[in-house]
Amino acid sequence: MKGEELLKIEYTHQFRLPLEAVWNGMQDEEVLRKAIPGCQTFSHIQENLYHAEMGISVGPVKGLFTCQVRQEDQQEPAFYRLVVKGKGGPGEIDAVAEMKLAAAGEGTELQCTAEVQVTGLLASVGQRVMNGVAKLVIGQFFKAAEKEMGQMFSHS
Repeated sequence: MKGEELLKIEYTHQFRLPLEAVWNGMQDEEVLRKAIPGCQTFSHIQENLYHAEMGISVGPVKGLFTCQVRQEDQQEPAFYRLVVKGKGGPGEIDAVAEMKLAAAGEGTELQCTAEVQVTGLLASVGQRVMNGVAKLVIGQFFKAAEKEMGQMFSHS
């Protein structure tokens, strides 16, 4: 179908924090709000379901997205699935990401495997560009999340 693009994204992030701190941080509304790039609002709707508005401006991808973010199949502290549905001026995003967490030395390794369906202008910029944008945004998120978790962890 024209005007649609399916992206497969794999991303690994090494946290310099213990597994339990990373798991708790990834479930923490405040950490998520501060870590989501361009996040303007982030609110809890019901258990494991959030509403977010985020502004993205990376290369040709610019605009405000309204998203629903849901966590599913949580298996503490090793796995959860993230389902994101977003709409904005540049198009729509429909993503499912599997997050696998494992202790790695004194830190934690998080592996993210995602399938992202994009439509509209997002699909027209091409898979290579969108893949690059997605990895950049994901990388910004995990770096910011680690910073927030580090502050949270050092206060506990």
